[in-house]
Amino acid sequence: MTELVEMVIEEAVAIVTLNRPDVRNAINDTLRAEFVTVLERIAADENVHAVVLTGKGKSFCSGGDVSGMKERLNAPAGQVAFNGWRRQGQTHKSIALLHGMPKVVIAAVNGAAAGLGCDMALACDFIVASEHAAFTMSFVKRGLVSDGGGMYFLPRRIGLPRAKELIFSGRTVNAKEAVAIGIADRVTGADRLVADAAAWARELSQGSAVSLAFSKAILDRTFESAEEQVFALGREAQAVCYTTSEHRDAVSAFLDKTAR
Repeated sequence: MTELVEMVIEEAVAIVTLNRPDVRNAINDTLRAEFVTVLERIAADENVHAVVLTGKGKSFCSGGDVSGMKERLNAPAGQVAFNGWRRQGQTHKSIALLHGMPKVVIAAVNGAAAGLGCDMALACDFIVASEHAAFTMSFVKRGLVSDGGGMYFLPRRIGLPRAKELIFSGRTVNAKEAVAIGIADRVTGADRLVADAAAWARELSQGSAVSLAFSKAILDRTFESAEEQVFALGREAQAVCYTTSEHRDAVSAFLDKTAR
């Protein structure tokens, strides 16, 4: 049976690949469930320090599987809302795991990132795009709204007015514009996309895993938190950091060096 979500670990970086290239890596219920399982496994693996998410073939992810949408339309009217509510629960679980991963997460966008696929890329800490990448919040063209956190993540990357323009129009943004307006952080060649993303992930994850996890968790809440809340979260995190072997070893190494 083909794995719809592939995962390999290379030098402490988990390379996660959406594997439905025949449908541009569209997300169905099976892929969604596998994605949750893989993310949970990575989050619990102390030997994995960072994650790179990409897509097999020419697309990153085309969003929700249209065949699944067809099945939803054919369901009895009284079941549509509840079935959708349950499916949304799984979607939100996967996005929460991706965004809340206590490690560096980089989306390596190799082609089209549309709808939910765009939301998934935005949920990552950073986005590296190939020259073939394209981003579109295409929900409006299907009579839907962003359901994978795009309405939360996109304004934080590019500002509210520009986010509204992209969401209301559903237009496509190419790699060059994506970097210019802040959707993507870097552009690189398609032939070295994953390698470059993994190299950056390793560079960003060389420090203390505990420090990184706390810093990420606090930074991701700063826009919604008052100053005193951020200070309180930092104070609690620092108290824990004082007890870690990483902190003790770093201080001892520094003192030994200066004592020579």
